[in-house]
This record gives sequence, structure tokens and C-alpha cells, in this order.
Amino acid sequence: MPSASSSSDLTSIISQLEHNISSNSHQNSTSLLTRAKVALLHQNALVPSATVSPQHLAAAQHALELGALISIRLQDPATFTRYFQQLQAFYHLPAEQQPERSERSKITGLYLLLLLSQGDFAGFHTVLEGLEAAKGHERDGSGGRRTIEDDDFVQYPMRLEQWLMEGSYDRVWEETKSERVPSEEFAIFSDIVIGTIRDEVASCSEKTYGSIPVTNAKNLLFLSSEGAVVEFAQGRKWQVKDRRIYFPSLDDGASENDILARSGQVIENTLGYARELETIV
Repeated sequence: MPSASSSSDLTSIISQLEHNISSNSHQNSTSLLTRAKVALLHQNALVPSATVSPQHLAAAQHALELGALISIRLQDPATFTRYFQQLQAFYHLPAEQQPERSERSKITGLYLLLLLSQGDFAGFHTVLEGLEAAKGHERDGSGGRRTIEDDDFVQYPMRLEQWLMEGSYDRVWEETKSERVPSEEFAIFSDIVIGTIRDEVASCSEKTYGSIPVTNAKNLLFLSSEGAVVEFAQGRKWQVKDRRIYFPSLDDGASENDILARSGQVIENTLGYARELETIV
């Protein structure tokens, strides 16, 4: 039987973790999360079962959710993924065993955003299908069925995914910089998504053009200043001379027509880039 001391310890640890999140201070968060898991093991609550009390189930789920959110703030996607996977056993409990307080929507939305940042569109849709099925069994305050359209945390990555598939990278950029980013944790992953897009556009650009002006590259690559463009160019071993970026020459073994066909659609959808092509070359 779980001891009173382990329950008290867990309550104290959760309180400290909540304080760390609110103050955005995580020097001891990792050690606190380790202690929380040990306390949950003592309560036999790290994995849900019929013998675990509702109070301990709720505390275990909340502790794991805090771990997931802190992992995002520490920019540790691998640990976040492990927390997400651990939480699935709690999220799939019968409705009557679900705690009133839950971060399921936020954490699932963050996981969807992580999958986008990794380019895992198949995984994205697998998670989304499971979420749609789960939402179909939920009821809102008026007794109607809940849908994913009601969930801002899920709608955000869904919008980004749609625009990524369309190649509408300018809309992704605008969305990640708008007030519609659901929370601070989403902003962290949104920056990773933009980084992924930037790398893709950069790869297409260096395969398509001999050179472009630094001013055009700033808009094309979603960078805030020409200095940032120069820094990015240096990181990719591009030559910058006379306010112009010079890309490496095309691979002799590649067909230039094939490269243009592959890259044209990507570039034409970035910040109205099609309207700028005449001034770039």
C-alpha cells in the first residue's frame, strides 16, 4: 500500500515543478522529475491499473504532463516523446477514470508540431486519426460531441500541416509569428518548423541559382536582418561578396531541368517569391 510520506513527497515535488514552469526556471527540474518518478513507483502509479486510486492516477498523470512540458522548455524533444508515450496509457483510460484536470490537448498538439518539425507527415496523420476517434466519445457542456475543430491546441498544427503540404511557407511563417500561437511551448517548436522550412528553401535555392542578392535572401529565408543572412550563408559555406550570395555550382551529374522542376514549386510559394524572381537573377 502506498505510504503517506510518498504521497506527501509527490505533492511537494509537483508544487515545485509547477513553480519552475511559472517562473521559467529549470535548474533543478530534471532532478525533481526523477524524484517524482521514484515516488510514483512507490505508489505503483507510474503505470495505471485497477488497483491505483483515482487520486494517485491523477497525480501521476499530472507529474508526467509537467515532465513533458518542461522537456519542451528545455528543448529536449527525445525526452518529450518519451513522456508523450508514457502518457498514452493514462489518456486511454475509460472516461470515468479521467481526471478533471488534464493537459492532453496541449501535449498532443505539441507532439503533432514535433512530428511536423521532423517531416513525419505519416506519423502526424496517425496521431490525428486516433485523436479524432477519442474526441468523438467526448461531450461538451451542452451534451454535444466534441471535435478536433473545437481544440485550439490541435488546430494550430493542423493549419501548419495544411500550408506545409501546399508549399505555402509564407503563411506558416506568418502564423508562427502571430498571436495565434497557443502557448510558449508551441512557440519553441514553431521555431524548429521554420528552421526546417528555411533549410529546405536554402537547398532548393543553391540548386537552382548561381547567386542572389542578400536583400532577397532575407525575405526568401525568413530572416530578420541582412546580418542574419550572412551568418546563415556562412553556416552553409556560401560565399558572400558585394552584397550578393554565391551558391556552389550545380552537381555535374544532376539534370538542371530536373532540379528546377523539383525546386520551382517550393520557392514560388515563399513570401510571394514568384513576384521577385525577375529581380533575383
